[in-house]
Amino acid sequence: MDITIRQAQPTDAEQAAPLIIDAIGDIAKRMTGETEWDKVEQELCVLFKREDNRHSHLYTYIAELDGKVAGIMVLYAGADAPELDRNLSEWLAKKGATNSEVEAESLADELYIDTVCIDPAFRGKGIGTELFEYAEEVAKQKYSAKLSLNVETQKEPAIRLYKRLGYEIVSPWTIIGEPFHHMVKIV
Repeated sequence: MDITIRQAQPTDAEQAAPLIIDAIGDIAKRMTGETEWDKVEQELCVLFKREDNRHSHLYTYIAELDGKVAGIMVLYAGADAPELDRNLSEWLAKKGATNSEVEAESLADELYIDTVCIDPAFRGKGIGTELFEYAEEVAKQKYSAKLSLNVETQKEPAIRLYKRLGYEIVSPWTIIGEPFHHMVKIV
């Protein structure tokens, strides 16, 4: 098994968008201003190809296994989030979205893991662990020593996984009216 992790390219949009949807669910509707899943996926592809928002290829890493896209991770500095989210809000407002406000998901001193998703055909092969280890290396080399993520409070298996990886619940968080745990790991 040869897992490689690389910076995403705009041409990865069609493979990355379904994985982003799988990871964030209904939040994808809010982030795109769309209600139909085919439109959500199309608009996520648009956002992915742009360079000014949290779902851009610039902030996405692709995990490949034997040359196939096996998973993705969206990762950005919390200090960059206000500008990325402002750009997304403006894009949504221009589209006429009923709610164009984008809520903060991280603090300024964190490197934020926005999204991680492994293609179902590749789960159980250690790809998620590789992505988290990659995030730690990025944090050590370029950013803060603090990695963060949010997880829905009822997702006990994910919470156990993140705790096993060294993340600790540090505060409650709300995203689109839903309760989340804000988890942090010092690397």
